[in-house]
Order: sequence, then structure tokens, then C-alpha cells
Amino acid sequence: MINGNHKPVQEVVTDLKEELKEFLNTRFAMLRAEMTEKINNIGMVAPVLLIGVGLLLTAWFTLTGLAILLIAHLVPGPWAYVISFAIVTVAYGAIGAASAMYAWGKLKHTGVKPERTIRILEQDRVWLQAEAKTQL
Repeated sequence: MINGNHKPVQEVVTDLKEELKEFLNTRFAMLRAEMTEKINNIGMVAPVLLIGVGLLLTAWFTLTGLAILLIAHLVPGPWAYVISFAIVTVAYGAIGAASAMYAWGKLKHTGVKPERTIRILEQDRVWLQAEAKTQL
């Protein structure tokens, strides 16, 4: 059987199969490259991030001790330290909750999906469907 392009159907199907294999290999290579790039960026930054977080925690604990001492000094009575601990805890809780909600919103907005690859694959799917209709 011969189609409008004067090629046997079996040859058209074989060509289509080979082009599809090449197409998929290219797209998987793109996905692999994009994900490798993201993982390498995380790997390069992680040690510096850990050092920074450790030093920030040390400074934060020192600042917390100072805040508790100052508040305890201002509050009269035997419960001064308990009250100052409670005040600092509530303040940190409020700031921490606000920060966590802000960060969660940012993460949901940006995401970690390989957006570029997904967009190209969607365009390729539409193109491939159009090509399949014209070939058969």
C-alpha cells in the first residue's frame, strides 16, 4: 500500500518510529541536563549554607540571652526570668510563623519542576500530533 507521498506505509511507520526514538532521547537528555544543573547548584551552595546557618544560630542564641536578661532586669519580682522567657518565646513564635508562611508561599510559587523542559515537551507533543496527522 502506498500513501500520498509515494512511500510504503511500512517505511513511513519505520521512519516515524526512528524519529520518535531520536526525539525522546533528545528530550530526556534535556531533562537530565536541566536536573543535573539544579542538583549541582544545590550541591555547591549547601556547605556554605550550613556554615552560615550555624553562625546565625550562635548569634541568635546570644541575642536571645541578651533579650531575656534585659527584659528580666526591667520586670520586678521573683518571676522576672519566667516572664521574660515567655515574652521572648511569644515574639519569636510570631516572627517565625510569619517568616514560615512567607517562605512557603514563595516555594509554592516558584516550585522545583523543570518548567522549561515541560513547556518544550508540550510544544513537541502538539507538533508531533500535527505531523502524525499529515503523514498518515
